[in-house]
Amino acid sequence: METQQKSQIARQLTEARLFRKSLEQWSQNKITMTRSEAYQIQELGIQHRVNQRETRIGYKMGLTSEGKRKQMNLDSPLYGELTDKMQIVNSSIFDITPLIHSKIEPEVAFRVRSTLKGKVSYEQAIDSISDLCATMEILDSRYTQFKYFSMEDVIADNSSSSHFILGNWVPFTSTKLLENARLEMFVNDTLAQSGDAKEISGDPIQSLIQLCELLHENGRELPAGSIVLAGAATAAVELKPNQKIELKVSGPNGNLPIVLVHTKGS
Repeated sequence: METQQKSQIARQLTEARLFRKSLEQWSQNKITMTRSEAYQIQELGIQHRVNQRETRIGYKMGLTSEGKRKQMNLDSPLYGELTDKMQIVNSSIFDITPLIHSKIEPEVAFRVRSTLKGKVSYEQAIDSISDLCATMEILDSRYTQFKYFSMEDVIADNSSSSHFILGNWVPFTSTKLLENARLEMFVNDTLAQSGDAKEISGDPIQSLIQLCELLHENGRELPAGSIVLAGAATAAVELKPNQKIELKVSGPNGNLPIVLVHTKGS
């Protein structure tokens, strides 16, 4: 794929995000790209954000559940990049009007104290984590349909990243906080989704390791201080106006602070 075509695709995706104008998936238009090219397009889109004074602060992992990958007929996890403007303050009101296909899902997030690169061992990953929190990720696809995309389509679209809400950070002292932890997401005080932390790559720490491998494949590393959303423990829930969405993460070895967001919109 020529550099000019990659730039055009990145620009169209940025305009779709800014002006709420969905696009046909590239694969549906017989435009083919390699996975590496898709990540290059993703990077161009992030650069558009940086040019508008957004700051890179971390990454999100997607398709960390084997069941979800099989459901979507996709073959591996993927990542998207996060900026400061994507973060929503906990317990605040979020306007979903500018989004195209807004959905929300329950996750956990890490903050790393040291730079990670290449093939990272389980022990290295644990040693690098300074803090842990419950989080909810808001997804949005800039394509006409949210389903049946190719890996390359979704990667180019920054892996359907939109926004995220972090709970209060707690020091990461051991993996026990995640052992047998249960994620329960409530919509208007009714349980909407629940799942175990182990649904995230079998172990959320593995998600961090997978991210480092994917970044390495694309000539990148995970900087110290980065936030990493480990991936969803359940299927996503559609966002609508006038919802109260709350996430509780609890387990035999302790609970994480609650995450809460209220929605508004037309």
